[in-house]
Amino acid sequence: MSRSEEEYRTFVGSRAASLHRTAYLLCGDWHLADDLVQETFVHILRHWRRVQQADNQNAYVNRILINEFKRHWRRYGRLPVHADTDHPEVAVPDVSDEVANRADLLRALLTLPARQRATVVLRYLEGMSERETAAVMRCSQGTVKSQTARALNTLGGCLKPKESPL
Repeated sequence: MSRSEEEYRTFVGSRAASLHRTAYLLCGDWHLADDLVQETFVHILRHWRRVQQADNQNAYVNRILINEFKRHWRRYGRLPVHADTDHPEVAVPDVSDEVANRADLLRALLTLPARQRATVVLRYLEGMSERETAAVMRCSQGTVKSQTARALNTLGGCLKPKESPL
């Protein structure tokens, strides 16, 4: 095995769990998330030199994943708005438990348009700054701010605790 192949394998191994989590939060389906991540890995392999030369490899790879998600969204239209909760838990720490039940959060995320969903996932669940999110999504920081604000407004309405009838 060449040194380049070994570097690729090491990089992919270090990013796989995070990419799977991000893909799942974007689409809400483990099988589709696996497909999106596999397409991302293929793209990384084809363009490995570019990935290695990127100023921020993680942002570059997240951009590839977002592009795969958008490509799928354009090709097949809206994704189902239900969360399949019969799958095993992700073995990666998940901050969404602090905000709301995972299933409720996922259902709420899936009601958002693709661009708003991507900003929320990248900003709050992946911990990226506005600048990093804008770079990944290839838009301005102002767009990230406005899309995030709209998404949070929608999510706030979806995730508010229901009033007790008592």
